[in-house]
Amino acid sequence: MTRHVCYKTAKIRPVKGLMLHSVGCSQPKASVFIKSWNTETFTRAGIHAFIDGNDGTIYQTLPWEYRAGHCGSSINGSANNTHIGVEMCEPATIKYTGDFTFKVTDKKDAKAVAKRTYEAAVELFALLCVKFGLDPLADGVIISHAEGHARGIASNHGDPEHFWKGLGMSYTMDGFRNDVKKALDGIKDAGTQSSVFKGITEAEAVKIIGELCRADMKKSGVLASVSAAQFILESGYGKSELGQNANNMFGMKKNLSGNTWTGSSWNGVSVYRKQTKEQHKDGTYETITADFRKYSCVEDSVADHSAYLLGAKKGSELRYEGIKDMTDCRKVAQLIKDGGYATSLKYVDNLCAIIERWNLTQYDTDIPAEKTTEELAREVIRGLWGNGAERKKRLTEAGYNYRTIQNRVNEILK
Repeated sequence: MTRHVCYKTAKIRPVKGLMLHSVGCSQPKASVFIKSWNTETFTRAGIHAFIDGNDGTIYQTLPWEYRAGHCGSSINGSANNTHIGVEMCEPATIKYTGDFTFKVTDKKDAKAVAKRTYEAAVELFALLCVKFGLDPLADGVIISHAEGHARGIASNHGDPEHFWKGLGMSYTMDGFRNDVKKALDGIKDAGTQSSVFKGITEAEAVKIIGELCRADMKKSGVLASVSAAQFILESGYGKSELGQNANNMFGMKKNLSGNTWTGSSWNGVSVYRKQTKEQHKDGTYETITADFRKYSCVEDSVADHSAYLLGAKKGSELRYEGIKDMTDCRKVAQLIKDGGYATSLKYVDNLCAIIERWNLTQYDTDIPAEKTTEELAREVIRGLWGNGAERKKRLTEAGYNYRTIQNRVNEILK
């Protein structure tokens, strides 16, 4: 919401927790709230994200680090200064009769909306815990608006517990926190998630992308600079719809070139359907709806992309014959274009421009550049090095001074 006062004032504060809300009215469409709130005159509230009641889509409306007026204040201050706020939309099939009470005209529909938004909130909160290094079970980290009021850091609201209770559902905040913890444990075991690219600069994203492609190059022999440029071009630095919803950073469709190849990291089942534009040889575009591969982690997307380049065939011959261990980035890009990977007439030039802009050839060597304490501290805050003892172990094994880095992290978060 770039027109909202919370975006324009851009007050940065450390993220110490997450607060769950429900909107308190019968409106399942997140878009309605976003349209209404995204004005210079709407000042009575602000929020970091809405969860749509109809399909569970999460709409981030402010940068996570920005202060938002989502919970008011009370005798002990305000969680606006410490907590991210997320609103779950409520069904159209309820009608409020009081502040915390409502009548239900279609309980089946209402419960379906509640379940949908609850599950989306669990997933989002787990990803935010990774991003900001939060423990979902620690005291005061994940709270509801109602719990915030009980702690003296939010106004007198009953959400979202009143919503779940009014529908006769078994959801509780203790259960929610436990579900977030389970989801968080699953993420930690699942490799890099697309959420790491949310809220970071292009330069920060390039460093993550470059290292992911360097690691893949060691296994596949596909030049890291070109893979990184494709990653950036096709996923918008990891922030595209397909990247964020499917960990798919290369636009890999369910079926490519009408064939399969060995070594694919895709599970063969998970897909994400969306519209896409295809460019014809005469330069005109056509919009089509297609199924794209959905991956469990970003590493799988990079690996499948390389496996495709190495194994895809045209008839009985390899489409990209000789790509393995090639070292000239322009020749690799041209080989990929000539093999039919992309339809854009400027694809090679676009890739090479990205490579030059970000000096991506630095990732074509096996030896990574030494990272600064500042870079490492920012990575720690984004959750890339884990938490607690795991973080200390990983940093130490990588040859870094854990105490120096952790001290810098503490300074940033003050």
